Amino acid sequence: MKIVLASNNQGKLAELRAMFAPLGFELIAQGDLGIPEAVEPFHTFVENALVKARHAAEHSGLPALADDAGLCVDAFGGLPGVQTAYYATQFGYDKGDDNNVRALLEQMRKLDNRRAALVSTLVAVRSALDPEPLIAVGRVVGEIAREAMGSNGFGFDPVMYIPEFGQTFAELPVDVKNANSHRGRAARAMLELMRERWLQA
Repeated sequence: MKIVLASNNQGKLAELRAMFAPLGFELIAQGDLGIPEAVEPFHTFVENALVKARHAAEHSGLPALADDAGLCVDAFGGLPGVQTAYYATQFGYDKGDDNNVRALLEQMRKLDNRRAALVSTLVAVRSALDPEPLIAVGRVVGEIAREAMGSNGFGFDPVMYIPEFGQTFAELPVDVKNANSHRGRAARAMLELMRERWLQA
């Protein structure tokens, strides 16, 4: 089954393709179909993921999967949340992973409460008008490291220290990271929902 991924993020696409391949799902990036990115006006992951999935399904005529993910820092009241991708821009930096990490380390330099969660919310729809979207959430709690470490992964992976591994996500082997990441957890839950709801009929 072909499913449009409502994202043009190559890191996200690679991770999700590997996770969904065992079920026989072929993920196609919306950009490969000429689909523009959806407007994301909401303040929660689930609302933004839903609008992105419906947008991709409407433009492609195919089932669609969207992921809205971000970093929720306790000391910042859960922010940057849905604005994670643009975090650095509020401090005068250009948008980008490296600048996001730099800005976060600067803002947290004097803070002792470094607890944070990476959250991934996946939403899948069979069509733009699907009344029963599938929703799966993955969450990993860790601490923001004092400096970036590791070269695997993307986004905030180099500063997301996971106590159970004693390393940042970016220091872990890719297969270990994918199995334990917020996106990995959301993807496993989504695959179970798809098996139950979409493949049993």
